[in-house]
Formats: sequence, C-alpha cells, structure tokens
Amino acid sequence: MLKSKINGGDWVVVCDGRKAVILQNAGDRQFPNLRMLETREHPDLSTRELGTDRPGRMQPSVGTARSGVQQTHWHDEAEKAFLHGLASHLDSALQAGRTKHLFVVAPPRALGMLRQVYTHRIREALQGEVDKDLVHEPIYDIEKRLFS
Repeated sequence: MLKSKINGGDWVVVCDGRKAVILQNAGDRQFPNLRMLETREHPDLSTRELGTDRPGRMQPSVGTARSGVQQTHWHDEAEKAFLHGLASHLDSALQAGRTKHLFVVAPPRALGMLRQVYTHRIREALQGEVDKDLVHEPIYDIEKRLFS
C-alpha cells in the first residue's frame, strides 16, 4: 500500500480521535522498518466531566413558541481539539525539519476532522493517506498491513 512511496526518515502518523502514534521509517523504500517516535493520547472522560450544561432554549423573533437547541456533543469536541493539537504538533515538527514527508493512517471520521485543520506545510509534506483504524495494533501488524 505505502511500500513504493515511503523513504527513510519519513513519518507515518497512525491516529484516531483519542490516540496518535508517530512512527519513523528507520529502513528504506525497499525494506521499511517503522520505529516509534512518540505517542500522544488524551483521556477518555465521561460526558458529565466534559460538559454539564443542559440544552438551551430559543425563542423566535415572531410568536411565543420556544424550541430546544441541540446539545453539544462533548466527545466530538474533544476529538476535534485533540486532532487540532496533533496537526499543530506535526506542523511544528515540519517547520523544525524533523521530517520532510508524512503519511497519515486514520479511520475516515478522523481523516475528515484532520483535513479541516491541515496547514499549508502539512499539505505539502503529505505523501498519502490510508483510511484504516490501526492505532491499537502493534507496530509489526501496522507494517504488515501497510507494506504487504
């Protein structure tokens, strides 16, 4: 899947909305060898710990009827904040010259959230995206799934 594209020193970012594993190819294009650089994670708090407000009410400008406003989905907001922080971290790493190319492996939902916060620098460095949820797999399984 990525074997023909990844060079030595390239990063593979495997993530979802709660955890990110940043791997670096210590091998080469022919024999990739992923090594863990770092893991980023945010705690999975319960909904009552994330937000306690009840849904709001809204009164239209005409009439006396009132309607409810949909409550914020706090877990979605926490995932967006985590992925935004991850994108900022990747942008800083690219600016510092720690890597030149990135590959992102994430489930489709997380990829959609990440694409909204990609910076220009990340877009230039991005060599490929894979829509798979591999963040909880061991590194040798990630290698097997991506490079065979």
